[in-house]
Amino acid sequence: MEEKAENLTQNPQKSSNDPFASKVVILAVALSLIFGSFGGAFGAYQFLTNPKLQKLFPKTSGNAINQNITLNEESAIIDVVKNASPAVVSIVVSKDVSKIPGYGLNPFEGDPFFNFYFGRPTQPQEPNIQEVGAGSGFFVSGDGLILTNKHVVYDEAASYTVLTQDGKKYEAKILALDPINDLAIVKVDVQGVPFLNLADSDKIEIGQRVVAIGNSLGQYHNTVTSGIISGIGRRITAGSSQSIENLSGVIQTDAAINPGNSGGPLLNLAGQVIGINTAIDQQGQLVGFAIASKDAAKALLSFQKNGKITRPFLGVRYVMVTPALVEQEKLAQTYGALIVHGQTADDYAVLPGSPADKAGLMENDIILEVNGQKVDEEHPLGDLLKDFNVGDSVRLKVYSKGSEKTLIVILGESK
Repeated sequence: MEEKAENLTQNPQKSSNDPFASKVVILAVALSLIFGSFGGAFGAYQFLTNPKLQKLFPKTSGNAINQNITLNEESAIIDVVKNASPAVVSIVVSKDVSKIPGYGLNPFEGDPFFNFYFGRPTQPQEPNIQEVGAGSGFFVSGDGLILTNKHVVYDEAASYTVLTQDGKKYEAKILALDPINDLAIVKVDVQGVPFLNLADSDKIEIGQRVVAIGNSLGQYHNTVTSGIISGIGRRITAGSSQSIENLSGVIQTDAAINPGNSGGPLLNLAGQVIGINTAIDQQGQLVGFAIASKDAAKALLSFQKNGKITRPFLGVRYVMVTPALVEQEKLAQTYGALIVHGQTADDYAVLPGSPADKAGLMENDIILEVNGQKVDEEHPLGDLLKDFNVGDSVRLKVYSKGSEKTLIVILGESK
């Protein structure tokens, strides 16, 4: 191979010095250009006017297709933000910190020696109103009804101010708190505001593009982040120093959600709300969670019907049956919800006077089915019950004292 390469380099092709041959070559080149141009034009005409030929060849390259997809997606996100942002609000939490226990007290307060020599302060503290928190929300009706998280507006001693995108401020009134979910309904005195519609969260898919809008970190109003749906139907334990809640059926997303985003909308590319941003996993990155819009829609419907958010209540304390629990407790059933007593005397397995108590459920019973639906790790008892309404009759299949039986329970109202 080396010898051939060397020979090719050392013996280049020789040019001809024959004038006649040169003229023939020039004429041949000229004719080729003329007929080539004519052929190219004819081919282009046929391609443009013949649909069959157009189907054989794509009009754009792969890079152009990808660019079009990217541009279309960016355009969709921009449209969502433009249309949805006016309906998203920031919620500012204010409180008289002088009423907080320990405010203004010196480190020796309560010490008998200090009090004997210096006395105790008798003058009341002057009010000191400060912003102590912030969250997000969004209008769900034109007359100022706002949906947000319960943990944003739970403090009865605080006052709440709603800031709209155009910079206006409104005093907010808390109308309803969800007894079992992290949802709340707030009202401001305004008419004709833009509002968002709730989508059917049962129709979302993993990988679907989503947009989150909210009061990020409590200071960056209407911050926009985007991502995808990372998971559906998650069960999480979320909370703070004030409260802890077990949430089920939540949506996981990698759209950045930060403190202050709580209560803001998670939107699809049609601009509809599919979730209410509620929690983040601080141990990871871009692991956020939103309450499914179907749960929010049910809360709104309940409020409109009853003037409050009502949730069905059974009245049992339970743990889900797992292979480990079966082995540990030598259970006769491999699935279901085992009714158990809590750690203290007041942690009843079956709450006295509850619907479960009235139906005859007892400690160590295993609830196997709810209206024919098997109770298992994929379908926990709480998830199945929340789809019912207060006052509904539910048929329970129960394993009790070595045999199966069917009980009818009329669901009460969770307090």
